[in-house]
Amino acid sequence: MSAAATTIDVGMLYASHGDWLREWLRRHTRCSHRAADLAQDTFCRVLETNEGAPVRDPRNYLSTVARRILIDDIRHREVERAYLAVHAERMGDADHLTPARVAEAAQLLDAILRLLETLPDKARRAFMMIRFDGLRYADAAKALGVSERMVKRYVVQVYAHCYAFAYPD
Repeated sequence: MSAAATTIDVGMLYASHGDWLREWLRRHTRCSHRAADLAQDTFCRVLETNEGAPVRDPRNYLSTVARRILIDDIRHREVERAYLAVHAERMGDADHLTPARVAEAAQLLDAILRLLETLPDKARRAFMMIRFDGLRYADAAKALGVSERMVKRYVVQVYAHCYAFAYPD
């Protein structure tokens, strides 16, 4: 492609850079199957957000989108691992996770993640930074460009949302 900006044609982008993206993701994940899934998610995200905006460097654009999806995937897997560990501990049988227990935990985790996705972006990001990334309120506030008090409000909003989900009375 030339150095001049071109609009995104997702089909052409896939044909020209799909193999490259899968290989790039395979190097980062060390798993060809996971890389293929993440590449598909990347192109889906490009389709969802495609506004015909000009792109100067398609590979840089794709790697940026893929990197964000990879980070989301890593966070999702970390939450899943942590949840499964806590669930196993609470069940008193940490060494004997059955497929049914794992499936139940995965379904519950998916429900929680879907619930979090319904929240406003800043509230969700603040909650994830505090609860999963271990950031302090001040650090999350700086990252989000809001006050520390606003971050606390966001976290309370998420907890209230989760409570309403768990107890729908």
